Amino acid sequence: MILNKRRAIILSVIGFILLLPVIGMQFSTGVDWNALDFIIATFLLLLIGFGVDFAISKSKTTFQKIIFLAIVLGIGFLIWAELAVGIFGSPFAGS
Repeated sequence: MILNKRRAIILSVIGFILLLPVIGMQFSTGVDWNALDFIIATFLLLLIGFGVDFAISKSKTTFQKIIFLAIVLGIGFLIWAELAVGIFGSPFAGS
């Protein structure tokens, strides 16, 4: 029962996060997402959300939970930043 409640919360948070660019597109021309942006963001947020769920449910100690959560969130942030602005750059740039 708890797992289903936790997953429902994860999906609700993901839905709320995805509503932010929808609302932003209504009020600003600076937010310009297309369908592919929403698909990629949904996939990434699902991976992060269920990665967090997995880390919480499989970790035995609080220290393990903190480490696994930091890893999942850190990797998720790096992927998001790379997709958003290309922080690592292309190996082909400047060629």
